[in-house]
Amino acid sequence: MTYCVGLLLDAGMVLLSDTRTNAGLDNIAQYRKTFVFEEPGERVIAIMTAGSLSVTQTTIARLEEAISDPVEGEMSILSVPSMLQVAQVVGRTLSEVSAEIQERMDRAAQTASASMIVAGQRKGGGMRMFLVYPEGNFIEATADTPFLQIGEHKYGKPILDRVVTPATSLDDARKAVLLSMDSTLRSNLSVGMPLDLTVIAKDELKVTETRRIEADDQGFQEMSRAWSQALRDAFLDVKA
Repeated sequence: MTYCVGLLLDAGMVLLSDTRTNAGLDNIAQYRKTFVFEEPGERVIAIMTAGSLSVTQTTIARLEEAISDPVEGEMSILSVPSMLQVAQVVGRTLSEVSAEIQERMDRAAQTASASMIVAGQRKGGGMRMFLVYPEGNFIEATADTPFLQIGEHKYGKPILDRVVTPATSLDDARKAVLLSMDSTLRSNLSVGMPLDLTVIAKDELKVTETRRIEADDQGFQEMSRAWSQALRDAFLDVKA
């Protein structure tokens, strides 16, 4: 499994994904879950994936092929004129791949599905973020719900519900997604290090920060310890 989270803020977008993929207790591997497509100054698109690795890898490969080897009459995520149409292209591709793979999996009485978070901005347009479901339909982040999650999201959701608003700064947003991930890492073994952090500042039309956070990252470890201590202190202070 995995955990991916994306925040859509007034100041930009912050995305974080883990890299663990497991097909059983004795079959654990690391695969990148965040993929960036950009034409600096024109558009930037980030896609995070969760679910069946065969579905997600094939979907990303087809999106990349549509860019590098375009077919006449077909649009790629770097050629469509809006982020809404980017989400539609991703949704259509994910749906087609899911159906093709599921048809083969049905013979073995198995299932294969995946979901994706698509975030980005094109020149002349606003920042937008979508959660794309296996069937190809999607929902969009809004001012009322400025974050989206896929994968093992339940452990990391409470802190986001309490602290994240559209006015949250990028610095506080980095802290929020990292603590959200820390809570998930502590409660679910199917989510694991290293982590991939991506920041896209508003109107920059490019990735403004990307960072791979390893298990021995001192800053992340110190943040995790401080958060644990703060929670213990708050628990002792609360009157029953």
